[in-house]
Amino acid sequence: MSVVVIGLSHRSAPVELRERFAFAGDKIPAALQALRDAGLATEAAILSTCNRVEIYAVTPLAPDAAFAELKKFLIAHHAYDGALGDELYSFAEPHSLHHLFKVAAGLDSMVIGETEIFGQLKDAYELAFSRQFTGARLNKSFQRAFNVAKHIRTATNIQRGSVSVMSAAVELAEKIFTSLADHEVLVIGAGETSEKTARALQSRGVKKITVTNRSPERAAALAAELGARTVPFADWPEEFERVDIAISSTAAPHHLLDRAKLEPLMRRRKHRPLLLIDIAVPRDIDPGVSALDNVYLYNVDDLQCIANEYLNLRKEEVNRCEKIIAEKVAALLAANQYGAARVPV
Repeated sequence: MSVVVIGLSHRSAPVELRERFAFAGDKIPAALQALRDAGLATEAAILSTCNRVEIYAVTPLAPDAAFAELKKFLIAHHAYDGALGDELYSFAEPHSLHHLFKVAAGLDSMVIGETEIFGQLKDAYELAFSRQFTGARLNKSFQRAFNVAKHIRTATNIQRGSVSVMSAAVELAEKIFTSLADHEVLVIGAGETSEKTARALQSRGVKKITVTNRSPERAAALAAELGARTVPFADWPEEFERVDIAISSTAAPHHLLDRAKLEPLMRRRKHRPLLLIDIAVPRDIDPGVSALDNVYLYNVDDLQCIANEYLNLRKEEVNRCEKIIAEKVAALLAANQYGAARVPV
């Protein structure tokens, strides 16, 4: 049995499709159990972020059969009734391991060299490991991927000139508002993505931030760290009269803001320009709001434009990283043994 991966990402599918296949964090253990119960995987982990949804599995099936069944699983699990072709990619060894190592190192990210994916991948692995959905094969593969990612960060300059997805959002804000110091910001959602975005905003001069979240405690904790104010989640639309930038990143399964809700708010704020950055997948903001005058809406895919500006600066480093990964994958396969012990990260 070998490691296979199947999924879709910002490179293969638009956000409208990725959000259809996103896994809510609390639903992942049940999905992993379903994979095992169906005989599709003896080991498995699911990575679901705003930019990618991937299943890493050790399967008793031949690769082609495994890919066909895993595709059926994804379609059935998410009740998807549309067409699905090249948007879905799949890899068997050694390409699956090469892909895993690239993802861990940030080489397959929207912003090359970013480090957020390392933590997201580690969380995905820890969840699967803690629920005993991993074994010797995935444990060794993921642990080696984490070690390689750390080595790449210290041995190359891949992060030179790079920005995180959150910082890219701030770069976009600066394209709309030359200076951020005089503009108020509303952060909807108090998770890790929101926290990093808020800190990036502060590093660019933002002085007034308002935080809202379904959990008042989490909103208060983040606001205390940032020196920001909070508002009850039910009241956040009222803030649109005063803010110029709203960054939304919640786990809501439906749109929080649509044209019908925003249009009267725009009249109250005298139609001043409003920048909306929707980092959530599924999206928090209905794309229809962009039809309103003076409303500028950008989602995670739009951040690719900023990321591309940095890519040419790092091509030489990407080549160095690719060589390191190729050598490490070859060494892992040549060893041809996967110890059962879990190596500390």
